[in-house]
Amino acid sequence: MIRRHRPLLSAGLALGIGMGGFVDGILLHQILQLHNMLSARIANTDYVGAKVNMVWDGIFHAGVWIITAIGILLLWRAGRMRDADMGGRLLGGAALMGWGLFNLVEGAIDHHLLQLHHVYEPMGLSIWDHVFLLWGAAMLLGGWTVARARQ
Repeated sequence: MIRRHRPLLSAGLALGIGMGGFVDGILLHQILQLHNMLSARIANTDYVGAKVNMVWDGIFHAGVWIITAIGILLLWRAGRMRDADMGGRLLGGAALMGWGLFNLVEGAIDHHLLQLHHVYEPMGLSIWDHVFLLWGAAMLLGGWTVARARQ
C-alpha cells in the first residue's frame, strides 16, 4: 500500500508553527522579557504601555493556540487514515519545518518589515534579529532533511 505523506506533514507543520510561537512568546516575551508584541512601537516602561503590550501578547498567544489546536485536529485525522504515513521522522521533521517557518515569517514581518518588536528590544534592529532568521532557516532545512530521510 502506498502511504500518503500530506496528512501527517500538514499536522506537523501546524504543530511546529504553534509550538514555535509558544516558545517565542513564553521564552522571549515572558520569561526573558526581551521584548513584547508591540514594544518597538509602544514602550512597556509605564503602566499603560505594559498593559497594551500584555494584551497584544495575549492576542498573539491566542493565535498560536488556535494553530496548535488545528495541528492536533489534523494529527487526529491523519491517525484515522489507513493510508497515511504515520512515521515519527515525518512528524518530527514537519514540526521542525513549521517552527522554522514561524521564525522566518514572524521575524521577517514583525522584526524587519513592520518593526513591531526586535529580539532584544534595547538594541533595536540588531544582529539578533538576523540570527533569529538564520535559526529559522536552519530549522526549516533541518526539518526538511529529517522528513525526507524518513525511510
